Parts: sequence; structure tokens; C-alpha cells
Amino acid sequence: MRTKDDYRSLTGAQKAALLLMSVGEESASKLFAMMHDDEIREISQTMANLGTVSATVVERLFVEFADGISSTGSLTGTFESTERLLMKVLDKSKVDQIMEEIRGPAGRTMWDKLSNVNESVLANYLKNEYPQTVAVVLSKIKSDHASRVVALLPEAFAMEVVMRMLRMESIQKDVIDDVERTLRNEFLSNLARSSKRDAHELIAEIFNNLDRATEQRFITALEERNRDSAEKVKSLMFTFEDLGKLDPGGVQTLMRGVDKTKLPVALKGASETIRDLFLSNMSERASKMLKEDMAAMGPVRLKDVEEAQMSMVNLAKELAAKGELILADSKGEDELIY
Repeated sequence: MRTKDDYRSLTGAQKAALLLMSVGEESASKLFAMMHDDEIREISQTMANLGTVSATVVERLFVEFADGISSTGSLTGTFESTERLLMKVLDKSKVDQIMEEIRGPAGRTMWDKLSNVNESVLANYLKNEYPQTVAVVLSKIKSDHASRVVALLPEAFAMEVVMRMLRMESIQKDVIDDVERTLRNEFLSNLARSSKRDAHELIAEIFNNLDRATEQRFITALEERNRDSAEKVKSLMFTFEDLGKLDPGGVQTLMRGVDKTKLPVALKGASETIRDLFLSNMSERASKMLKEDMAAMGPVRLKDVEEAQMSMVNLAKELAAKGELILADSKGEDELIY
């Protein structure tokens, strides 16, 4: 192998590998023990391919390393490096508690965090707890969030919780501490581990924001490589044509919020079905004016049509998130009942 004699050409992984080889097996093993598996794999592979390194380069590496650890320059902190450091000085339960505090749902206190947990997730957990425990939790979180949780609990169980809350006077601190400890250890710690977003949902959202031609290109390429994933992504995507599943109330809600300059552009390039749906939910006068606007604008660039349609789709999603309209299943398998 060719001797490496240009220090500037070394990568970070090569520097790390070279340093570990230079400090001896005993010290290197201690350093490896503090690394993650992927870090060990990368450095090991780099070591195997390092070849011969000149003494000048090794000397330069140690000078840089000594300068680095003796200076007050910048440092990079991560969740993983913080956790490894804490594990050296604290027991695991204490470290888990601290890491949950900095990793978990947003909020300063335990109860702030619970108020930021999705109500269906929280209700699903609480329905298996004692009514008295649930009563304590609901009395400590924000009232608007508590109301949404109560609505999702089984009715008989929810009424039992409500009766406990009505009879509850001051809550002893040790009871609150015990409930808080249970929730932190059993609920929030599991939530932090399981809250990773589904990759298919993320890809569907990204594809939704591509222009039509690019979106189709990516979908086709994905179908060629993994048809199952492509079908799942397509089922999660919400397109302009899916607005055709809105009920009359939803269409009217959407039209009240849409940019009036974008509506004629979006409908100009829409299918006849979608166009008729929106026109039929307008007054006769407004419908006539919209038709005249579309006729008067002449040919419209595809890019402008797609941009206008995407703005309507995004608005529909925002309104759905607020509960102001309902978006039907994008697969078309579920019929909505109002």
C-alpha cells in the first residue's frame, strides 16, 4: 500500500483510527468500549484500509490532538455522548430520568410534558390505570387537554374518574410523586422510544410537495425497487383530486379560507368532477364570476396550476388538523358518516 505522507488528506475517521492504533491495545479497548456499534464498525474498517502512514503524519496528528484537548475551542454534544457521560457517574434509573426530561415531549415539568402528548395516546394508556390515578393526572394537566382525554375514555370508566375528581380535595405530595414516578418510568420513557415517525408517512409528505412530473418520476422509481413501499406511500399521500371526497360543508369551509386569486388557477387545471364540486357549492352569482375569471385568464402554466392546487391541499390539511373539516381516507376505502 502507498504510504500516506500528506496530513491534509486524512479524513476524520482516518485520524481517529490512527490515534487508536497509536495509543496501544489496552487504551484503545477502553475507548472502543465507549463507542456505539456503528462507530466501531466505521473505525475498524478504516483501520483495515489505512495502509502505511509516515512518522511525520503521526507526529502531526498528536500535535493537533494535544492542541485540541488543551484549548477551549468548540465541542459537539449529542444525546448519546451526554448519556454515556452520565452513566459513568450516576445509576441507570437516574440517567434514564434525566434523559427522559431532555428527550421527552416538550415542556418544563412532568405535567407540561403530558399536556403535549397526543390525547388518544394518553387516553389509551390511562384507560388501564386505576380511576384514582387517572383523576390525579387529569387534575394536573391543562383542562382543555384533559377534556379531550376524558372524551376518549370508555364512558363508564370516565364517569368513575369524574366522580373521583369531584370527591378529591387536596392531593398528598407523596401520592403525586408516586403517580409522577410511574408515568415517567412506564409511560414517557416508552413514548420517547416509540415516537419515531413512520418513514412512509414522511416520504408521502415529501412527495406531496413535489411538482407533478417529479413526484411521478420518484413514485415510478420506487415502484421498480420496492412495490410494497410504493403502494404504502401512495396510500398515505393526499392529492388535489382527494378534495373531491369532501362533503359540501367541507368544500365551503375550504373556499372561505382559500386565497381568492389561487382558486380560479387551481380549478382551471382541475378535472371536471372537482370543478363541478366547487362550483355547485357556490352561489349562482359567485359561480358565474368564477367561470368568467377562468375563461378570461386564457392558457395557464402547469407550474402555476400545481402551485395553486398544492396551496389548497395544504390549507385543507391545516383545517383538518384543527377539526374544521374532515379528509376522507386517501385510499378511498373508508366512507365517512356525518
